[in-house]
Amino acid sequence: MGHPPQQPPIGLHVSRTAKVLSRAFGRALAQAGGSEPVWLILLALKRNPDSTQRRLADELEIREATLTHHLNGMERDGLITRRRAPENRRVHRITLTDEGQAAFLRLRAAAAEFDRRLRSGISGDELAAVRTVLHRLAENADGAPDPDEAGRPPCFSEERPH
Repeated sequence: MGHPPQQPPIGLHVSRTAKVLSRAFGRALAQAGGSEPVWLILLALKRNPDSTQRRLADELEIREATLTHHLNGMERDGLITRRRAPENRRVHRITLTDEGQAAFLRLRAAAAEFDRRLRSGISGDELAAVRTVLHRLAENADGAPDPDEAGRPPCFSEERPH
């Protein structure tokens, strides 16, 4: 009798699952006329209206140059406006337009529907256990818990603009 087949390392399984979920979430947002970067920026602007570009980059944990690329597209699409702050002409303040508000609502509905679909057939207790295990895996990977990580939005890749 041989050895039972070994399971793949848990990190590989989590990584592959994350890629599947990320692609599916991207498709759901695209069907609603958006992308993950646009969604995360809109969400950050809803939380902090009239934010500065630097504050947004810090909140989303991306470089300002990457954010500028996304904001340029969003401004072209009429989702945001950028204006210089009167107190400091080097600072840009970003505001949602009416179309940006509408895009936020569309993408929020798509994100909520995606979340409902993901949770389908999974009990509250199972979800709590998944969160606990994922949190523990992240702690184990980092070597120590990071109190700043709680509640942060997932960042998006700086290497491939959306």
